Amino acid sequence: MNDWRGMLDAVVRERGRALFGYAYVLTGDRDAAEDLLQDALVRAFRSGRRCSSVDAAHAYAKRAITTAFIDAARRASSRPVSAGDLTDWVSRAPLAPDHGSRVDAVLDLQSALLILAPRERACVVLRYMDDMTVAGVADTLGLAQGTVKRYLSDAVATLRRTMPGLEFGDGDTVPVVTRDGGVR
Repeated sequence: MNDWRGMLDAVVRERGRALFGYAYVLTGDRDAAEDLLQDALVRAFRSGRRCSSVDAAHAYAKRAITTAFIDAARRASSRPVSAGDLTDWVSRAPLAPDHGSRVDAVLDLQSALLILAPRERACVVLRYMDDMTVAGVADTLGLAQGTVKRYLSDAVATLRRTMPGLEFGDGDTVPVVTRDGGVR
């Protein structure tokens, strides 16, 4: 068995669920997540790329998922979509039975994430759900840190308008101690 085939098998066996979960958070749809994951794995391993470890292959596959998601959204954006189509889609979307406010909050967050542009959604998922730093998100997506900050700022503003009670941790800030001993 070729080295890359063994690595692909190991990644799917050991990290397949995590990769599927990542694809699902980006797409919001089980079937689309499966298609996205398969497309990304084909992209990642079609050239016989060698990875030194399962961790490296997992990171490479995750990057391929993000790239495939953004590329698919870019292709889809070239086709016109009317607001009525979105309204029809939202009204047909199946809802989970009510198991409490937590489920409702997750569904609301998922719906809110689907409103965001693909790059904004990718930045939010990597920053707040994968707990990456802005620098890590920028490195993962191949963007400048300022661009990532702009995408995050726009996305957070949109999410706050959609879900006013939603809180975002601001892990990249540092408390400033004033001369009088107060903290800002």
